[in-house]
Amino acid sequence: MQELVEVQGIIFKRQRYKESDLLAKIMTKDHGIITMIVKGALKPKSKLGAASLNFSYGKYIIYSSGHGLSTLRTYKEVKQFDQIYLDLEKSAYASFVLDLIDHAFVEYAPIGKYYDLAKFALDHIDRGTDPEVLTQIVQMQLLPAFGVGPQMEACVICGKKQGVFDYSLRYGGIICEDHFASVTDRMHLTAKETALLRTFALLPIERLGNVQVKEQNKKATRKAIDQIYRSSLDLNLKTKKFIDELRLF
Repeated sequence: MQELVEVQGIIFKRQRYKESDLLAKIMTKDHGIITMIVKGALKPKSKLGAASLNFSYGKYIIYSSGHGLSTLRTYKEVKQFDQIYLDLEKSAYASFVLDLIDHAFVEYAPIGKYYDLAKFALDHIDRGTDPEVLTQIVQMQLLPAFGVGPQMEACVICGKKQGVFDYSLRYGGIICEDHFASVTDRMHLTAKETALLRTFALLPIERLGNVQVKEQNKKATRKAIDQIYRSSLDLNLKTKKFIDELRLF
């Protein structure tokens, strides 16, 4: 039986459903990810359609049974990440962030702190913070949600927490320089690049502030994170491919 529920969330995917309706996905703080029918959204001057544009966020009142499709009834206090919506690069990174979280959870499963992570990332992308750095932070902090969280606090072999480190795909985490000679698959990252990976993975999101990373270091951490994802997960996201294509221009 469906009940009327108020959810707070972010709209991030839309597709046509029947003649004038659409399906919209919303990532919510307390109810997980929900697909809802937005009736009449494709009609001219539809208020529900305007409130369910991608990168809109606020409070939505829906009919929901806690599984399957829900239905949007009305909304209140809805805003939009305007700069993300209007900027191709920002929208590409924001779409990838939300798509990645979407693939880490089944619908209606609580996503807890990852909603706050998504909201923080989109807030700062919208304000002009480097979208790639924010996306790399999300990628590293989201790995535990996929069940493949790497060991980033200490050397996976001896437990050392301070010193010079590199990353090993085989060991699934950082290794200290005492083991560089014996670990043949280490990534050969610089000490600075490994430190950035550790910061991205471990530092609470609210303490990150406006992180600035040199382009050379950012390229190195991008390559490392891509390798970690490829070795750990079978993901083939169109949103990621689009970002990779954008870099060619």
